[in-house]
Amino acid sequence: MDIISHGLWGSIAFGRRNRRSFFLAFLFGILPDFLAFAPHTFGMLLGLNGHEFTFGEPPSPQAFSPYVYDVYNVSHSLVVFAVAFLALWAAFRRPVWEFSAWGLHILFDIPTHSTVFFPTPFLWPVSDLQVNGISWGEPAIFVPNVLLLATLYAWYFFIKPHRLDRIDIEK
Repeated sequence: MDIISHGLWGSIAFGRRNRRSFFLAFLFGILPDFLAFAPHTFGMLLGLNGHEFTFGEPPSPQAFSPYVYDVYNVSHSLVVFAVAFLALWAAFRRPVWEFSAWGLHILFDIPTHSTVFFPTPFLWPVSDLQVNGISWGEPAIFVPNVLLLATLYAWYFFIKPHRLDRIDIEK
């Protein structure tokens, strides 16, 4: 799934308490991809890592530095996420629900990444199991994703507030 969709899904699922919560869930939703790909992408844009940035087809898997794969393994592991979630819970003495957007990111990536290009290592380091999913760039995945996000955000920002006003008036 694209990085913006991950942020939007994280926000609508775990960031509805207030603006801070919304923004925090958005950041946690994009963080796995940002950690793995941002340094490499910025390097390509600046011409620092020997690869040119091109639009269109995804780059060859060989175009990525080994560290990208290492960070991707860590940032896309449900095992690592669970340990981090529990550590935050212990540190704050309460669950940090916005952090769950990171886990949701991984869950969405499992069926929307093929084994051809960055399959999701969701059980790393325990297992190398990977799912050969349908690429998120396929119209069968991308279009419903965008439509569902648009519907949920329309409901959340436009329909829900008016509906709640009517309920309060009736009480």
